[in-house]
Amino acid sequence: MENLIKIIKELTISDEEKALILQELKAVDKTIAITEFKYNRTVIDKAAITNVLNASIQEIDKQKKDIEAANNEIKQNLLELDAKKKLIEEKNNDLNKALNKLKSAQSQLIQAEKMASLGELTAGIAHEIQNPLNFVNNFSELSNELLEELKVEIENGNNGEVKELLEDTIQNIQKITHHGQRASSIVKGMLQHSRTNSGQKEPTDINALCDEYLRLSYHGFRAKDKSFNADFKTDFDESLPKINVIPQDIGRVLLNLINNAFYAAPLPPPAGGEFKGPDYLHKPMVMVKTSYLPPSADGEMKGAGTGGTCIISVSDNGPGIPAEIKNKIFQPFFTTKPTGSGTGLGLSLSYDIVKTHGGEIKVRSVKAKGTEFIIQIPTS
Repeated sequence: MENLIKIIKELTISDEEKALILQELKAVDKTIAITEFKYNRTVIDKAAITNVLNASIQEIDKQKKDIEAANNEIKQNLLELDAKKKLIEEKNNDLNKALNKLKSAQSQLIQAEKMASLGELTAGIAHEIQNPLNFVNNFSELSNELLEELKVEIENGNNGEVKELLEDTIQNIQKITHHGQRASSIVKGMLQHSRTNSGQKEPTDINALCDEYLRLSYHGFRAKDKSFNADFKTDFDESLPKINVIPQDIGRVLLNLINNAFYAAPLPPPAGGEFKGPDYLHKPMVMVKTSYLPPSADGEMKGAGTGGTCIISVSDNGPGIPAEIKNKIFQPFFTTKPTGSGTGLGLSLSYDIVKTHGGEIKVRSVKAKGTEFIIQIPTS
C-alpha cells in the first residue's frame, strides 16, 4: 500500500486528482482489511465448528453404542421374561390341574357327606314311609269290604245303602290318594337329597320342609339308638310364604343342624357344672322354629331381602359350644364328635349353601343352657 502511495504522488496530475485517488485507495484498503478480518474469523469459526461437530459425532457414536448395548440388554431381558412367562404358564397349568383335582375331590366329599347323611336318614325314612303305607293298606282292605257289600246291596236293589257305601268308598279312595302322595313326597325328598345339585330354585314351603326333616332325623336317631330319649317341639309361622330355594340343599342344611341338635341335647353337662343345679332333671329337647320378617310399611326393609326375610331357628338344650372353639365350627373338617361319627363338613357345607342363597347363618350358645343356630334367607 505504501509503494502505491509513492507512485501516485510521483504522477503528473493535479493535487486534487491525487487526493481523490488516495481517498479511493484508502477505502479499498479498508475494505480489503475488513474482508481479510472476516476471512480469518471464518477460518477460526470453521475450525471451532469442525471441532464441535467432531465432538458431537463422537458423542453420537458413544450414545449409539450405549443404545445398542441397552437394546442387547433389553433383548436379553425379553428372552428371560419369555422363559419366566413359559415357566409361569406351566405352573398355572399345574395349579389348574391341582385345582380341578381339588374340586373333583370336594365334589366327591360333598356327595359322600350327602350319602352319609342319607344313610343316617334311612331308618327315619322307613318309619315315615311305613305310616302312610299302613294307611293305604288299611283303607284298601276296607274299600274291598265296602265294594263286596256294595255288590250285594246292588243285587238286592237297596239304593239307599248303595249310595252310603259309595260315599264311604270315595272317602277311602281319597284317603288312599292322600297317604300315597305323602309316601311319594318322602321318596321324592330322599331322591332330591341324594341327587347331584341341579342349582334349580323353586317355590318351597319351608315349614313343611322343616317338619319333614325334623321327623326323619328324630326317627333315624331312635332307630339307631333304642335308649335315645330326646323330644322335639315346633313353632312354625303360618304367615311365612313359599320362598325360592333349592329344596334339597336347604334340606341338607336343616338335616345337618337338626342332627347336631339331637346329638348335643342328651350330652352331659359341661365339666365343672350342672345344667341348672344338682336337683335338675335334664330332658333333652330340640326346638325348630320359623318366622317371617316382612318389609316395613314405608318400604325400609326389616329383613335382608326386598320381599322380607325367612328366619329358621334350630336349638337344643345341650351343654353348649365352648367359647374357644365357637369361631372354628364352620371350618371344613372341624368336628368335636368322636372319630367315625362325623366328617366335619356338615356345618361348613351348610354355611356355603346359605351364603349361595343370599342369606347368613349365625350361632348363639350359652354354657349349660344350649345352642341355637339361626338361618336368615331373603324371601325374594
